[in-house]
Amino acid sequence: MPEYGYFLSCEQYGPAELTEQARMAEQAGFQALWISDHFHPWNDEQGQSPFVWSVIGALSEAVSLPVGTAVTCPTVRTHPAVVAQAAATSAVMSPGEFRLGVGTGEALNEHILGDHWPPAHVRLEMLEESIQVMRRLFSGDEVNHHGTHYTVENARLYTVPEQPVPIDISGFGPAATKLAARVGDGYITMMPDASMVEQYRKGGGGGKPVSGGTKVCYGTDREECVRTVHRLWANEQLPGELGQVLPSPKHFEQAQTLVTEEMVRENRVCGDDVEEHVAELRRFADAGFDRIYVNQIGPDLRGFFDFYRTKVLPQLQTA
Repeated sequence: MPEYGYFLSCEQYGPAELTEQARMAEQAGFQALWISDHFHPWNDEQGQSPFVWSVIGALSEAVSLPVGTAVTCPTVRTHPAVVAQAAATSAVMSPGEFRLGVGTGEALNEHILGDHWPPAHVRLEMLEESIQVMRRLFSGDEVNHHGTHYTVENARLYTVPEQPVPIDISGFGPAATKLAARVGDGYITMMPDASMVEQYRKGGGGGKPVSGGTKVCYGTDREECVRTVHRLWANEQLPGELGQVLPSPKHFEQAQTLVTEEMVRENRVCGDDVEEHVAELRRFADAGFDRIYVNQIGPDLRGFFDFYRTKVLPQLQTA
């Protein structure tokens, strides 16, 4: 049976709010936490972007749940040696398991220092090399590395967990999924696609964990929920590679004018129909996911957590 976790959104909430949501998630019966790692929100309406590693420090004191990033890009904005230090310290501090989720990132966050934004195949090469660097550093040994994309000289992490930090790799297409199967400790994807899970398992993923997530908008007024999702997260309905190449929140706001409320209504669970919420998470369970995370978009957080504690999670945990 899958585990069910809560997905904390650094794009929409500040540090204190995220920490309080984590407490509510644990009290509601969620079994794990994911947290996004962004420099910018997707649009100005979301309105936040706290530094994820500071928030993880607060979470380590507030809850005992496992925590993972979904996902960190250790390639352009932040050197993999620095990400390795942050992840190792987070693992030492966390009372539950800490997992480092990584991916190839988006220009929205990664081009901010003026670096060239590489094409997808180069970003995958950079991701694989960054994982090699981080794994060597997690050993606590001194590392010297002169690779295609990264140089590390006389680097050693002195604060490391007893076991290396597990690295889960995000993949939304065949190439990234193949990389995750070959070198990852787990696989992350946001689509309940059984064929992707099968590709990962057959490609080398075997019994390693597959994690996925979705967003919902709980509320008693379904149409108000639709409007809320359209205002805050219309970016999720944009097609193709726009999410990887648009450089600023304002560009996303311009693109989002193509997204209608009807598109939201058809693609997001909105309202308080228990069966719709249960069915959304079961899509991931039926596709073979081991851990499934859900994020509440709307403002009624207490209502959401009470709804899931009393009505949604009990059905999922007895299925």
